[in-house]
Amino acid sequence: MGFRIRFIAVIASVLVLSVSAWGEEGNATEASGNQTVVQAETQENTSRLAAYRRQLQNLLESADTENLWAKIYSGYRTYTELLDRQRWLVGEIFRLKHKKTLTPEEREKLESFEKERQTNEGKLTLLGEFQKDPFKRLLEPPKIEEPPHIGNPFGIITALSYLKKLKGEQQAYEENFRSLADLIDSLKQERSVITRMLRYAPESPDLRKRLKQIDEELETLRSPYEILKTTKEVYNKKIDEIRLRLNEEIKREARKAATIGTILLVFFVLFLLTKHFVRRYMAAKESFYTINKVINILFITLVVLVLLFAYIENVNYLVTILGFASAGIAIAMKDWFMSLMGWFVIVLGGAIHVGDRIKVVRDGVEYVGDVVDISLLRMTIQEDITLTTYMHNRRAGRIIFVPNNYVFTDMIANYSHAGLKTVWDGIDITVTFDSNTSKATSIAKEVAKKYSKGYTDITRKQLNKLRSSYHLKNTNVEPRVYAFAEPYGMRVSVWYLTNAFATLTLRSTISQEIVERFRAEEDIALAYPTQSLYLERPIPKPRHDEPAESENG
Repeated sequence: MGFRIRFIAVIASVLVLSVSAWGEEGNATEASGNQTVVQAETQENTSRLAAYRRQLQNLLESADTENLWAKIYSGYRTYTELLDRQRWLVGEIFRLKHKKTLTPEEREKLESFEKERQTNEGKLTLLGEFQKDPFKRLLEPPKIEEPPHIGNPFGIITALSYLKKLKGEQQAYEENFRSLADLIDSLKQERSVITRMLRYAPESPDLRKRLKQIDEELETLRSPYEILKTTKEVYNKKIDEIRLRLNEEIKREARKAATIGTILLVFFVLFLLTKHFVRRYMAAKESFYTINKVINILFITLVVLVLLFAYIENVNYLVTILGFASAGIAIAMKDWFMSLMGWFVIVLGGAIHVGDRIKVVRDGVEYVGDVVDISLLRMTIQEDITLTTYMHNRRAGRIIFVPNNYVFTDMIANYSHAGLKTVWDGIDITVTFDSNTSKATSIAKEVAKKYSKGYTDITRKQLNKLRSSYHLKNTNVEPRVYAFAEPYGMRVSVWYLTNAFATLTLRSTISQEIVERFRAEEDIALAYPTQSLYLERPIPKPRHDEPAESENG
């Protein structure tokens, strides 16, 4: 651009001198009576040249100084001029070095040429990118990445992002083409103005030199322009094809997502309605928790199946992969699979339900509590104060997690299976050998029968219902009393039916009642570990057939 401005200034001065000289020559030639006509023509020519000069100056001032094509061409032209100069310098240096004798002026020229050649070598190295095909970087379209595959709703976001990026690259390439077209138009306008100016100053060397430069630049840019024009059309067609295909896939996936969303919404509404009716009409029943859990699992399963069959293109392929991988997965996650199978056994078998009181024995440690949850991998029980916690653990209130696979490997006792909410509990009280054992057993049975009558009736009804499911032989539900000889007296063992969830309460009540009744009887005495010492009784003599004890014996 600086060269063009200097060029305008030189042209302006030359044109003024040329017009003045032309006017003087015209005045001298037409001196014989045509002075007025010549002056008029001179003024007209001067005004036209001034108008063209202003037009040319306006063109140069409005030109884009940041045009990348112009900068690249300027670098290319500089490289070409330096290369031509370098070739000329090499030739002159060769000629001077092969002369037999050199004058001082020639030696000075040789040294000057050598320094200039070295300087030019450095410049040519810096401008090496313009050596061959300098416009290649601008001619190549942006690389089109592989379009994303839209197989789920998240793919729509990816596709929209891809289209936005593609549009930005296309606009940048279009801007690149417009920049080249603007440069060519600017050069053509400049050439047109200079051609008109040469009509009035045909001998101006600067105008002809600039015209030659413009022709060379246009000739150089013509080929990149045609290549870029063709490449741009092909590039735009590819982008249009990708855009149309992605838009169709986006619409298809949006319709598919809307359909699946509607189905899931219907399932969700049915799920809420079912939960509402179950909570309203079955909240007071024991099966409420199980039914609620089944509804939750069923809803989740339906959602998973809908999404699975909607977004997995080849379900058979997935099944095949899982089939091959199942062996390794089963070995690596054996406990997990066993817990999952245990969940099926628990839920489908009906051996344990939420709300049941169970006892779990693991490594000799007993845990008794109420089942508060049964998940796919484990049961959750809340430990209560029971005879087990009283006699063994001395802890209660803990939340204990029992893996479902324990149903295959460990003992789990259910205190309230199949609606049986009563268990047999026993109390042992030892009386002395000289006590009235018959009276003691009668009192114990009477007290037990008094406090366990309600549980006895409930158990009798429940056992009658279980006869259709189990082979029950012993259905005697009345309290039982046994008497056994022990080292310190006669142990009276009374057994009775009690609430499985409150055994200690009734045990405490019956124990107190029996002890009070025993203490009120004169012929019944409670026994405890004792030892008798006979201080005045003579030691019996040994018989003749028995050897006497030694002093150490």
